Amino acid sequence: MIGTWLQRLGLGAETSMPATGARATPTQEFDAVLLWCGLGLLMFGFVMVYSSSIAMAEGSRFTGYQAGYFLIRHGLFLAIGLVCGAVAFQIPVRFWQQMAPYLFLIGIALLVLVIVPHVGRSVNGAQRWLPLGPVNLQPSELMKLFAVLYAADYTNRKLADMASFKRGFGPMAVVMLLVGFLLLKEPDFGAFVVIVGIAIGILFLGGINVRIFGTLVVVLLIGFVLLIWFSPYRRERLFGFMDPWQDAFGKGYQLSHALIAFGRGEWFGVGLGASVEKLFYLPEAHTDFLLAVIAEELGFVGVCMVVLMFALLIQRCFVIGKTALGLGRIYAALVAQGIGIWIGVQSFINMGVNMGLLPTKGLTLPLMSFGGSGIVANCVALAILLRIDWENRQLMRGNRA
Repeated sequence: MIGTWLQRLGLGAETSMPATGARATPTQEFDAVLLWCGLGLLMFGFVMVYSSSIAMAEGSRFTGYQAGYFLIRHGLFLAIGLVCGAVAFQIPVRFWQQMAPYLFLIGIALLVLVIVPHVGRSVNGAQRWLPLGPVNLQPSELMKLFAVLYAADYTNRKLADMASFKRGFGPMAVVMLLVGFLLLKEPDFGAFVVIVGIAIGILFLGGINVRIFGTLVVVLLIGFVLLIWFSPYRRERLFGFMDPWQDAFGKGYQLSHALIAFGRGEWFGVGLGASVEKLFYLPEAHTDFLLAVIAEELGFVGVCMVVLMFALLIQRCFVIGKTALGLGRIYAALVAQGIGIWIGVQSFINMGVNMGLLPTKGLTLPLMSFGGSGIVANCVALAILLRIDWENRQLMRGNRA
């Protein structure tokens, strides 16, 4: 079944390999498009985080009025993420498969720990962080990576049972309900949506029964509507999304200023560093609404460039997964495409929120927004993806030798 689903996607051909006996170049050892898109988004994000955070850093007593406060911290997070990624690349994919259940249990333990009173740190009414001295750990960001690894391992083990609700879907549903309960206790509705999307996407690629999948989608839609309707602040966000100008200084404040930023940017932007909305008008300009600052400073062209890089990166995830599947590496294929689903869903939601296409939700833009846990998790995910691609190429080279 998995082969059937992946063939329907038709997202690309196998990666080309050098001829037998030829000396491989760096671009032949790695997927150059994936590597440069990933690094490009990280470096572009580094520049834009600095541009969007200068005013807030200079005007906050918390930062010591230092303009480069967020730049230095984000640079440190990037360095840690790249080092962790370099280490992760050295680890064979089979080791990640063996460790997937244990990493998932660690993730659940961290989600439990973060909601314990006086242990987790609360910011703006949400208790999502574990204080670790000068930095904060956000378990939900790590859980996204652990969910990809675990869901791929689970699906790989249950391929023969994917048509059964009780043996195939049931156990995963119970686990996801537990994770969802813990995330909603923080609350972190955005991470819940992303992790559910990861699990459903991987189960779909694994060949889950179409009726079960359709029923699941309907149930989830009803569940999301109920969660929004019976939660006053989520309901207010939805109403603010529907008409942000009706209460532009209240529930529509974030979206109205994001739209103003997009409008001011026009085609080519007002210039790097020249944004007005980042001057204490647009909340969370360096995290959730980074794309709005990009739109204002670099215009429609800058936004299109970001969208294109994300599209290329996600496309390479599915191509690498398809190549792994052709080599009989089902777990590797599911991990590669699970990472693509993760980055695709999260970036789509963040961009949709910034553009007013989706209700306001606290999700960062992967690889770009300020945030240590997210950057480290993203770098490790890309390293695992590069490792899958590297192992694919080594195996193909061995088969041709």
